[in-house]
Amino acid sequence: MKLSHLDQAGRARMVDVGDKPVSVRTAVAAGAIRMSSDAFQLVADQTVAKGDVLAVSEVAGTLAAKRTAELIPLCHPLGLDHVEVEASLDAALPGVRIRAAVKAVGRTGVEMEALTAVSVGLLTVYDMVKSADAAMVIADVHLVEKQKAPLDT
Repeated sequence: MKLSHLDQAGRARMVDVGDKPVSVRTAVAAGAIRMSSDAFQLVADQTVAKGDVLAVSEVAGTLAAKRTAELIPLCHPLGLDHVEVEASLDAALPGVRIRAAVKAVGRTGVEMEALTAVSVGLLTVYDMVKSADAAMVIADVHLVEKQKAPLDT
């Protein structure tokens, strides 16, 4: 299998997407963080000392999506048209689930932006709740879907 991020000598490089057609690119990613029942209750009751965990994690995920090219060395900087990050409580974990949807019109996909949004959102939950539970576990960060559609003409 040939990797697109390697040149003929095996050195890492940014892929040249200049000849690709512009299209509508979307991606959805998801992940979760498990925590103790006591920590979960603090988040649910919005009594975490650092503030509203779900709201802050959504803002952090949105910011992260916009900065992905600064974090992942070979990603193309993209002008994102839409980022939606949703954090929700899940008593069955117990913990928080985060879902991110990203959209852009361009020549390359937005899956890294969606995955970065979820990852940073979950890290933000960890940061805000770690004083109540330092043993939280971030898990199952994954790409749910990605799509490419032609521009409407």
